[in-house]
Amino acid sequence: MSDDSESATRSSRSPGHVEYDRIARTYDRRYAHSPMHGVASALRSRARALEAVDLLEVGCGTARYLADLPPGAARRCGLDLSTGMLEQARQRGADLQLLQARAGQIPFADGVFDLVFCVNAIHHFDHPGVFVREAYRSLRPGGALAVIGSDPHDGHGAWYIYDYFEDTLQTDLRRFPSWGRIVDWMVTADFGGIEFHWVERIHDPKIGREVLDDPFLRKDACSQLALLSDEDYAAGLGRIKSAVEDAAAAGEDLVFLTDIHIGSILGRRSSRPSEARM
Repeated sequence: MSDDSESATRSSRSPGHVEYDRIARTYDRRYAHSPMHGVASALRSRARALEAVDLLEVGCGTARYLADLPPGAARRCGLDLSTGMLEQARQRGADLQLLQARAGQIPFADGVFDLVFCVNAIHHFDHPGVFVREAYRSLRPGGALAVIGSDPHDGHGAWYIYDYFEDTLQTDLRRFPSWGRIVDWMVTADFGGIEFHWVERIHDPKIGREVLDDPFLRKDACSQLALLSDEDYAAGLGRIKSAVEDAAAAGEDLVFLTDIHIGSILGRRSSRPSEARM
């Protein structure tokens, strides 16, 4: 649920990384249940405001958001490390320029994009601060970087996955940079005019047994569950089933809450030519 887009630094060969090649073919099922219209709308609005001609999504995965941006743009480019995700992305249209690359090594010349963005992907990047500097380098003066996602440190919302699957919250607190840390990276990279906006709220509580039909409860549905061993996943699922049965026996309606807030941090490259601070 909280990784609706894909990382350019995912590696199915590295411990602690999700095997996105394995789940690529079924990944887009999530959008039937959570289409993320707010995120897509925010990106379209930003592209229009910038009059963006050249666009780059880092961690594009299946290119759900990239393909939704204005088709009149001269270039819509996407980077991801997962071969399987890029294969799915290529099915969205021949006009997308898709490359296999890491977030910290953007394979384009300096100053060629008007908008660089990533959606729920920065927590997968091996060196997210380096990515922010790379984004600055690849932007034209006046261009912008948009980092969209959630922050488990900020105390907004709730997610029942954290309650029933051991260590998922602790793992996310290690994986996800806070909003403040992302701002720090942007400031260090010389971005200015930094703004924060909420762009989406996923509010989808499940009552009692209906939680067992939640598509985001499948092990391959989100990185939090995909990272678990089969044994740990089964144990968490067992805890949910026991809680449902105990509540039903007591005549109670147990609520499994999903209330996730998606934010956007935007930083602008100065309209005057300058070099990012290292």
